[in-house]
Amino acid sequence: MASQIPNSYKKMKTSQRAIMEAYEKLGEACTEAGPLTDRERALVKIGLSVGARLEGGLHSHVRKALEAGLEPVEIRQAVFLALPTLGLPTMMAALTWAEDVLGSRKS
Repeated sequence: MASQIPNSYKKMKTSQRAIMEAYEKLGEACTEAGPLTDRERALVKIGLSVGARLEGGLHSHVRKALEAGLEPVEIRQAVFLALPTLGLPTMMAALTWAEDVLGSRKS
């Protein structure tokens, strides 16, 4: 599954190369800062996106989670875990956004 990079990101990367290179290096440094696996990092990013109500971020991180080998059922559980802490409206919004990417995938 190929990542769908938003046009706004592509434009920023072209028009503000130094900023975006620094941003990407920061992301790499955070990735390398500890022992988490790609799967674990993907779940953390899903949780952060849900908690911050970042629709575009959740779309991106669901795609990356699938690329990291997570199953749709694991991604959905990560979203469900938001319910007791963040409430039903936030969890339902996030589930809708995750389903935008997951679609009708079963497992």
